[in-house]
Amino acid sequence: MEFRFNYLLSLFKKLSITLLFLTLTRVVFFVVNQTHFSGVLLNDFVVGLWFDCITLAISFSPFYLIYFFPLPDNFRYNKWFQLVLKLFFHLLNILVIAANIVDVEYFKYTGKRSTADLFTFISTGDDMFQLLGAFFIDFWWMLVFLVVFVFVVEYLYRKIESKSRIENLNIFSKITQWFILVCLMLIIARGGFSLRPIGIIEATNYTKVKNVALVLNTPFTILKTYGKSSLKEKKFFENDKAEKLFNPIRTTNPQRIIPEKTNVVILILESFGDEYCGLNSKNSFTPFFDSVLKQSLYFKNGFANGKKSIEAVPSILASIPTLMDNPYISSSYGNNKIESLPSLLKKEGYSSAFFHGATNGSMHFDGFAKQLGFDFYYGRKEYANEIDFDGNWGILDHKFAPWTARQLTKMEEPFLGTLFTLSSHHPYFIPDEYKEKVKVGKEPICAALNYADEALKLFFEEAQKQSWYEHTIFVLCADHTPSSQDEKYNQRSMMYKIPIAFYYPNNTDLLKQFNTERLFQQIDIMPTLLDLLNLKTNYYSFGQSFYSLDSSNQVVTYLEGVYSVFYESHMLTIVSDKARNLHSHLIEANNELDSLRFYKNEVKIIEDKTKAIIQRYSRDLIQNQTTVE
Repeated sequence: MEFRFNYLLSLFKKLSITLLFLTLTRVVFFVVNQTHFSGVLLNDFVVGLWFDCITLAISFSPFYLIYFFPLPDNFRYNKWFQLVLKLFFHLLNILVIAANIVDVEYFKYTGKRSTADLFTFISTGDDMFQLLGAFFIDFWWMLVFLVVFVFVVEYLYRKIESKSRIENLNIFSKITQWFILVCLMLIIARGGFSLRPIGIIEATNYTKVKNVALVLNTPFTILKTYGKSSLKEKKFFENDKAEKLFNPIRTTNPQRIIPEKTNVVILILESFGDEYCGLNSKNSFTPFFDSVLKQSLYFKNGFANGKKSIEAVPSILASIPTLMDNPYISSSYGNNKIESLPSLLKKEGYSSAFFHGATNGSMHFDGFAKQLGFDFYYGRKEYANEIDFDGNWGILDHKFAPWTARQLTKMEEPFLGTLFTLSSHHPYFIPDEYKEKVKVGKEPICAALNYADEALKLFFEEAQKQSWYEHTIFVLCADHTPSSQDEKYNQRSMMYKIPIAFYYPNNTDLLKQFNTERLFQQIDIMPTLLDLLNLKTNYYSFGQSFYSLDSSNQVVTYLEGVYSVFYESHMLTIVSDKARNLHSHLIEANNELDSLRFYKNEVKIIEDKTKAIIQRYSRDLIQNQTTVE
């Protein structure tokens, strides 16, 4: 049997071009985001190379199957067939490398390699098309890199192809060799001879949890999550035991602190993380916001339940976190029956409205607001004044925020109003009249946060003129933390820290008197409000009220297959259903659990409760049982 060695070698040479550029983009990814990683070794790049090989075996399978298929030689070397083959190769290359390049910058905002939910962002509303111009201006070098890559690939492809011609092999040799190639690529695509193909979570077996994103590549994470169910039902305990450990069916505990039928206004503040905002920040860019916090029930240990805006809305308004790869709103469970703050308050006679100055359809907020039970949605369309459009996201905050306060006056009381700000989001647009006024910091977001703080001040100044102001409770909360170049705030122990506060202007002493050292997360907002508003009802919630009789609170976040569990002054990581490491909140050292005998029983309690949460979360979302029956 004659062997097509040169032809096979030419195939691997072509694939090695892509492999080289995947490695180069990993190096660039590391250099740009090095503050997110620690203790990086050469082994991380070697393992990364293996994941790149797996990616090529999967993503280029249509190409090499056709390239090596036992076709007649006169057809194989037809110039049109060769042209189509070359164009197909270039298309796959561009898709693979472009995906890797995108995460060089996008990773700063999400803290993980992009998964298939990236397509949700691209296809949701007009956000992507509106922001394209700003992206090209700020990240022009990515496009240059991609263009250079295409020219280099074309040059090398021609050089390789000129030496790969073969003739006159018998059909038996061609079929046999094609079959051998398919088997070889299948083994590589699976990641070896294991029973199950290698997945995203397996990266934790080869590196520190903190460095998983460096080992992986974006095409791999997209391929492994595309078209797959977000959840697999977990069964750690029998149902009775799981319910004793964690039960999302809760009963309110009316506090009688503020009057019944008090209005509620929730202010979700874009990227107001602890690094640059709030009383925890050493260099805050939000003086007005901070002044409100001093008069509020302020949680210094506040946590976001995700790293994206789209994850914040269900967490805050329905007490449902995202404990899976896809955000809840865009997942296959986004249309489940849920109990939310608007729907629960509607039963008590509340009207409700959601305000977001972005283009209608942005992140599905308008549709999801309707599903939550909001009576009205106000976006860029309803604002109806394009003079105040920032050219990127939507209506300028300093225009939209006070307008929201005036719109609330038109609502029937009692009401629930939610305002989601947007200007402190990339590309951090600041209107001309504020450019000389804002406080500038080391990062572009600092000035944008200072501008957003001025807009927040305008909201409160307008609200104070309205009749409803004195009998309204305000919740101020960030949606997530911003991107950061500070190693401290890129640790998983700090990357969720946000300010959360409850402000009651009628009598600020009523709320601020309480001790707020305990951990508090976005999903705790709805239960706490229900108690403050003196409701008497049962409801479904993954969070718990600040006034709950159960004071043993813990925060659970999910990123790249890793659950980070915060409790007291520790952070426990759970990977592949096993407790892996125990950390201090502030010092993310990799302490192996076996060496921490003193914490053994404590860790077991936290691990079991977390597993009970995961079990109930997966079961209830899959079975559409996230309501009180």
